[in-house]
Amino acid sequence: MQQGTTTHAKRPAASKLLHQLVGKLPDTGYVRQSQLIPAILPFSSATLWRKVKAGTFPKPVKLSERVTAWDASSIREYLADPAGYRTKC
Repeated sequence: MQQGTTTHAKRPAASKLLHQLVGKLPDTGYVRQSQLIPAILPFSSATLWRKVKAGTFPKPVKLSERVTAWDASSIREYLADPAGYRTKC
């Protein structure tokens, strides 16, 4: 092996990774926090709620007194442009 070469595989392109993440979401309906972290979102629950409060992550929907979930389409919209996402007023 030549000096300076690596044996690990290259990371997948960003679009391929995004496709893989979005593929884990249902087509319609709602997604619970436990389904999002860490399978789809690479951050903690505390960071998720900080982002919701700041308006940089979709607001959840209260389905019942003890059940909070996110609309799958709003998560897809967030994943399409995480850095540019802002909640709609």
